[in-house]
Amino acid sequence: MTFDFRNTNTLWASVLAATLARLGLKTAVISPGSRSAPLAVALACHPAIEAVPVLDERSAAFFALGIARRTGLPVALLCTSGTAGANYYPAVIEAKESCIPLLVLTADRPPELRDCASGQTIDQQRLFGAYPNWFTELAVPVATVDMLRYLRQTLGQAWGRSLYPVAGPVHLNCPFRDPLAPVADDSVVDLKEVLDEHFLDGVAAPAAAIALEKLHPTAAPLLEIWQRCDRGLIVAGPAQPTDPLAYCQAIAALASYLGWPVLAEGLSPLRNAAALNPYLVSTYDLALGQFGQEADGVSAALVPDQVIQLGPLPTSKRLREWLQATQPRRWMLDPLGTNLDPLHGPTTAVPTTPQTLALAIPSGPGDRDGSPQPVLDRPPYLKQWLTLEYRLRQYLDTTLAGLEDSFEGKVPWLLARCLPPGTPLMIANSMPIRDVEWFWPPGDRGLRPYCNRGANGIDGTLSTALGLAHGGPPTVLLTGDLALLHDTNGWLSLPRLRGHLSVVVINNRGGGIFERLPIATVPTPGETWFEDFFATPQTVDINHLCAAYGVSYERVTTWRQLEASLSCLPERGVRLLEVRCDRKQSHTLRQQLLTPPQDLLTLDFTP
Repeated sequence: MTFDFRNTNTLWASVLAATLARLGLKTAVISPGSRSAPLAVALACHPAIEAVPVLDERSAAFFALGIARRTGLPVALLCTSGTAGANYYPAVIEAKESCIPLLVLTADRPPELRDCASGQTIDQQRLFGAYPNWFTELAVPVATVDMLRYLRQTLGQAWGRSLYPVAGPVHLNCPFRDPLAPVADDSVVDLKEVLDEHFLDGVAAPAAAIALEKLHPTAAPLLEIWQRCDRGLIVAGPAQPTDPLAYCQAIAALASYLGWPVLAEGLSPLRNAAALNPYLVSTYDLALGQFGQEADGVSAALVPDQVIQLGPLPTSKRLREWLQATQPRRWMLDPLGTNLDPLHGPTTAVPTTPQTLALAIPSGPGDRDGSPQPVLDRPPYLKQWLTLEYRLRQYLDTTLAGLEDSFEGKVPWLLARCLPPGTPLMIANSMPIRDVEWFWPPGDRGLRPYCNRGANGIDGTLSTALGLAHGGPPTVLLTGDLALLHDTNGWLSLPRLRGHLSVVVINNRGGGIFERLPIATVPTPGETWFEDFFATPQTVDINHLCAAYGVSYERVTTWRQLEASLSCLPERGVRLLEVRCDRKQSHTLRQQLLTPPQDLLTLDFTP
């Protein structure tokens, strides 16, 4: 790498860019500004770094988050001083909560220009509070070998902290004095003889922290405890691993070894690798529908003695209330042993991953070999769950297949059946993610679901999806109208998009999630505050919105049309498919589907 010796700032910035490239940086997302000019030029000119300009900082941050979520590698974010960095805050929070590596570079005034009414200057020290894995302010650039070594070492530390022991955002505040433009002043020519490409040989990130022992000593007693339990459950919450196949194989091995059913939410990769795990249950929300109404009903008969919880709990409110009321012993698997129990029940944090745990499963004479048990040998508790899954899944699939009317919940069900294998699917929060949990059927297409479930917000939904699509396979976004409109500035990055994104927007003119909440039952006839302040319907014509940004638009009027449009995805560009639904009609139909006929739940549950 040839360093830029035009002035102190260009040298400093070019060493920074070259160091990050040596560490493995592939992409930098840059918003315009003056104070950040030295870094913007250095990152944009480095041949190993793709620099993507995005005007709006909030959109830029979520665009970077989408790329980092898909690749598992840190993405650099760069903005100017002042409030520009504050617009990164929602994405920084999501990155922290979802364990996504980001390198946030905020340019700043030097210390002598702070607290003196200098323009575009705010206090940027620890701007993001406790959310970054690490924060430091870089020194004001100095053109000496010792200070450039300091810069090199600090960047290695930042890179490592963004990945280990658990991934997350790192914030580097970067002050610069004038000149900010790459003008030559001959102040650093003496260093040309000292700095060459061997200077980067000292670049190194901290080694990956081994948060756990290799686990065999820890796992064996746990496996023995679990194997003695014949009423155990594995509850798989949202997970977006960079290697979903290894994740699914590990859980399948554990479930087969223990003979436990696996309740997998829609955001788990397990639902898209169903052949690996014949013990998969996707209809648990329907099975628990009688909870709280009949003490001797199905939900009471299904109470487990022990639960292995993989990651956070699923979205299902029914499942959470059931676990809270029944209080089974829960074992929470998380690499750092984080508290993932909002129910405050009898839980034990186990600092490991399913993949590591699966390595400790014994094999040999007398042990289960990891293959599914024959049907007749399955424990009664497992057979109860699988019988319910068969009946309820058949009920849902049959009902949805025959439904011709517009219904929000049929959209994810249809996507699961028609998207090309391996398609990444970004799912918006609020109603879309819940409809995915309720109606997404198990399959073997290897679809890749993604969602910003760290903080569960609708911020940056479109921008995250564009980041997922950038440089990756053709991608689909499933969103509601409000989540889309909340991030329309995301369309500004379209000219730089490498790849394809199909946006499926369910337009029900408002926030459908509020129809399910008690607030919807309070207004009396004639009152408008529910619609005005909760449902908040918007008047934007989505077709006209697409025309303003040059996005291809298609109004979907039949299920056959939607299926045909999504069964083969383009390689480049962006298009939007609008599915219009009646919000209140969908709410009524959803309630009916989630309350199955009683005869489907009438089984002999005698232990």
